[in-house]
Amino acid sequence: MSDIPTAPLILGNEPGTFPHGVLAERHPAIIRQVREAFPYEPGQRHALDALLTECTEGTIQPLPADAHDRERWRTWGMDAYAGRSWYDVPWLWSESWFYRRLLHAVGYFGPGPWQGIDPFRPSKLAELGSPATDEELAALDDLAGRPEDERARALLHGSLWGNRADLGFRLSAEGAEETAAVPALVADDSERLWPLLGTSGTGTLCLVADNAGRELVPDLLLVAHLLACGRIGRAVLHVKPYPYYVSDATTADVVDALRRLTDAKGAAAEYGRGLWAALSDGRLTLRAHPFSCSPLPYEEMPDDLRADFAAAAVTVVKGDLNYRRLVGDRYWPPATPFAEVTGYFPGPVAALRTLKSDVITGLTADTEAALVAAEGQRWRTAGTHALIQVRT
Repeated sequence: MSDIPTAPLILGNEPGTFPHGVLAERHPAIIRQVREAFPYEPGQRHALDALLTECTEGTIQPLPADAHDRERWRTWGMDAYAGRSWYDVPWLWSESWFYRRLLHAVGYFGPGPWQGIDPFRPSKLAELGSPATDEELAALDDLAGRPEDERARALLHGSLWGNRADLGFRLSAEGAEETAAVPALVADDSERLWPLLGTSGTGTLCLVADNAGRELVPDLLLVAHLLACGRIGRAVLHVKPYPYYVSDATTADVVDALRRLTDAKGAAAEYGRGLWAALSDGRLTLRAHPFSCSPLPYEEMPDDLRADFAAAAVTVVKGDLNYRRLVGDRYWPPATPFAEVTGYFPGPVAALRTLKSDVITGLTADTEAALVAAEGQRWRTAGTHALIQVRT
């Protein structure tokens, strides 16, 4: 749309930048970790080694002719980028392509005995079963006696901070946060979010999930609370149709998280049983749309997904990757209004995001200046700051 502002696309071809480090260092490390996590057969190990060489030193090679989603990837840019360096195409595209190629290398899409085996499952399960998760679930019991609005606010912050969710469960630090010179929360539109959720118990919440494990659990707890307290009548949880970006949540990860909750004690188990019942009777629905694993911004979403979001009272978009797809993976000036870059979205939208990449919109000039003075540009990628942004 011509009235929406624009900015340079983020590429990975500049040494020393965060995107370049992901392509040159993080992706090879992921290949090595996956290679060691399973007793893969010689063919798979050879394919992983070839992918390592290709993604660091070679050029983009198209999917084989018999790949089930070859035509989809052609429409998503595969033909346009084939033969080019992984570093010279949009970073968002290159990252998504890496995970699609990794799944091909390990035989995820089959046919064969390794079909459907999530290469990231060991790390997901280890995190979900950790003592830290036990502590966070036990903290729910302390919330049980608090007023509903306090519980809702705490669970919202738990969802926002993900694997630092204990910050969200402890409200005592809120006053200190407000007086900090450089706040952890660099933008906070949460007071605009609650009216969208309403109190009638009839609206639909779409929640676009981010990571599995300890980050998915607080997302599910927030949904459970909103359903149980009648703030919403229905929730639609968008997950990935296949493993993606190491820790992104799939349907299997939702089931694992629900079992983790129902096997717990106290308030956690009660929330888990409520979610299990909500899935069983249709008040909670899972979606695994192919576009959720696409290398494109949400501005290019297909019509059926657009209709899903248009029907919601609000769509809550979780996490850093989804934020990049929501606003466009570009070097925006930080003061670029969030409402302007999300103007295409077909309904009210909220972003809950911990900052882990360079993309940012919607900051005040004073906030940006304080962040830069205190930390240089490290605040953009360190995961120590977060935001809640809402466009009605």
